[in-house]
Amino acid sequence: MERCKLEFIYDHIKKNLDILFVGFNPSVRSGETGHHYANPNNRFWSILHLASITPRKYAPTEDFKLMELNYGLTNIVSRPTVGAADITREEYQEGRKELRHKIENFHPKIVCFVGKGVYQEYSGRRTIDWGVQEEPIVPGTIDFVAPSSSGLVRMKLDEIVSIYKELEKVKSELCS
Repeated sequence: MERCKLEFIYDHIKKNLDILFVGFNPSVRSGETGHHYANPNNRFWSILHLASITPRKYAPTEDFKLMELNYGLTNIVSRPTVGAADITREEYQEGRKELRHKIENFHPKIVCFVGKGVYQEYSGRRTIDWGVQEEPIVPGTIDFVAPSSSGLVRMKLDEIVSIYKELEKVKSELCS
């Protein structure tokens, strides 16, 4: 069986975004399609819509359209894998530096880490609550930790959406 060549997933990022969403790394499906959160079991696009962060449910092929809403997309590691367990320590170390550089360079108002594990890898902190973090890694931004949108997450969808609604509330207060 021949495997598809996995594509690099481009960041969708620009200066002064309202929210920059940061995932672990692209899925194999994302690597095959070239679009963020393309695995059909991933609930990212549904969660954003249900939490009123987006006016409708976007398709993964429309990931670039989030820029029109002043949102961006990136990952702590750019290599597509089956799961986060396949990411090496070296890749996390390099990704941590690259992500910090992106945040310092592009100055998003809020950096939303899509999963506690993403924030743990980025910050080096182990004890993390959902929502706004007391002390951001890069001064002048707000670090917000939300549940992973992966279909493997055992939280109920309503619980996940309620945390993302808090993100929308923080954004609305900050950007009004």
